[in-house]
Amino acid sequence: MNRIIFTAMFFCLSLMPACSAELVRDNLVDSTLQGKAIEKPPVKNVYNFESVKRIPIELSVISDIGSEQDITEGQTIVFRSLNDVWYNKKCIVKKDDFVKAKVETIITSGMNGIPASIIFDDFQFDNIEEDKLQDSYEKFGQDRSLWVYPLKWALTFLPPTGTLTNFIKGGHAKLKTHEVITVYYYPEW
Repeated sequence: MNRIIFTAMFFCLSLMPACSAELVRDNLVDSTLQGKAIEKPPVKNVYNFESVKRIPIELSVISDIGSEQDITEGQTIVFRSLNDVWYNKKCIVKKDDFVKAKVETIITSGMNGIPASIIFDDFQFDNIEEDKLQDSYEKFGQDRSLWVYPLKWALTFLPPTGTLTNFIKGGHAKLKTHEVITVYYYPEW
């Protein structure tokens, strides 16, 4: 009996084509990118990331960012260098030089005290190659989850009160002109 079922299945499967996939065109991509020149991102083929030598570059934002709602993703933010940065007896960044960076990602604050976050990326210095800088800088808001979760568990013996702590949101990601952020330059990369 098994031999008959096996032979019938083999016969049916051998009649089916091996692959019945068809090429699907993405109409949205075709319509939005048609006629636009797309450049490939730079690829670093020769590299050596063994060196851990890094030079800190201290920056501050030119104008205050009150919260993550004040900016948008992709927006260019201007920073100012706070002091001269020297490497091999050569000044690579001068004091009060302007440095541009892009807002890579904005994460809004969440329930249970999870803080908001802003990620800055693509720092552009005049005398420094982009691939010799750290990838990004992330600014967090106040993390209230450190006291919200213990409070939630302390209130669980009273049934609805523990779940009310879900509505406590985390702090906004703010960046003031007096705050110092540090970006690292890796000269031997």
